[in-house]
Amino acid sequence: MDRVFHALADATRRDILRRVLVDPASVSTIAGRYEMSFAAVQKHVAVLEQAHLVVKERRGRQQIVHGDVEAVRRATRLLTAMEEQWRARVGRMSVVLAELDTGHGPEVAGVSGPHPPVPLPGADRPTGGTS
Repeated sequence: MDRVFHALADATRRDILRRVLVDPASVSTIAGRYEMSFAAVQKHVAVLEQAHLVVKERRGRQQIVHGDVEAVRRATRLLTAMEEQWRARVGRMSVVLAELDTGHGPEVAGVSGPHPPVPLPGADRPTGGTS
């Protein structure tokens, strides 16, 4: 999955993937859509291929690039699971913080009940302005 996210970290590769998922195209056709060298586009396609996000098919002298919908779905499922996990954690933190604010939460470091705001480090010092 690391290769997938590495491949998707680049805007050009994401754009190439979006295009070939909808309409498979030759590497030459893809290269014509970008203001970069053919070799640079070829490298982008190679990164997508190594991540198994695209598949190249040889048709005569051309290589047709197809997006792999199932690979995109796998990445989506992973991100969805991670999102659900973090949403659950944030939800639990919200409940704990609300309980602490009302004084009905668990004891924290041996102190129960409502807690005064914690001062920020350096908050009691002057800000450096002229007097």
